[in-house]
Amino acid sequence: MVPKTWVKFIVALFLLPLVWALTVTFFQALGDSLQHGLLKTKEGPFFLGGIVLWGVLFWLLPRAWLLWLYVYGHECTHAIWAKIFGGNVEEKFYVSSQGGHILTNRINTWIVLSPYFFPVYSLLVISIYGVGALFVEMTSFQWLLFFLLGLTWAFHLTFTCLFLLQGQPDVHYGGTFFSIIIIYGINLLTALFFLLITAPSISAASLGEQFFGNLRTFLETAHHLLEELFSWVCHSYYSFFLGKN
Repeated sequence: MVPKTWVKFIVALFLLPLVWALTVTFFQALGDSLQHGLLKTKEGPFFLGGIVLWGVLFWLLPRAWLLWLYVYGHECTHAIWAKIFGGNVEEKFYVSSQGGHILTNRINTWIVLSPYFFPVYSLLVISIYGVGALFVEMTSFQWLLFFLLGLTWAFHLTFTCLFLLQGQPDVHYGGTFFSIIIIYGINLLTALFFLLITAPSISAASLGEQFFGNLRTFLETAHHLLEELFSWVCHSYYSFFLGKN
């Protein structure tokens, strides 16, 4: 049987064009939204303010506190995704500023990688806001929603990057290359989602049009380069053997 890591490596190769197109689309949309007054909207400045506040807290608060908070969310995310896939999770799990673990009878790629692409505290903020909106008028608190989303999402990205740079056994479960592609791609989709809800100048339709345009450009360029490479290899091959004869 073919090892799963080999299959996932091949899958990751096929995902590369999609991730490249998403990356280009994000920066195009970001540049367009900034030109059309993203920072003058009601949502943009508060979202950015949350990111800036996180930068200040990251340097001022004791690192052990922040690490414990991240590890707790990390293990809760493992538990949530284990439940999603029908696994059983022990009620108590170990958490400290040095690391943590949960006990579950189910494991797969999504459960293992979930803390690196699933911003659990951002989801908590959205959930609280959504539940509150069922009982009271929450429009006047939208600024707080976007502020906390910026804060929690920056928190998620910062520690995700730090933990990955330190080396995490989680990313080796399905193959490092595949795991990084999945983590990067889903976090990029989240960034596009936040840009979509904060920038009135862009829409899902415009993002989709840009994405497919960038994907087509990538595939056309790759096709052209492969043709050139094949032509060069054939020319070199025939030149070498004809020269010997």
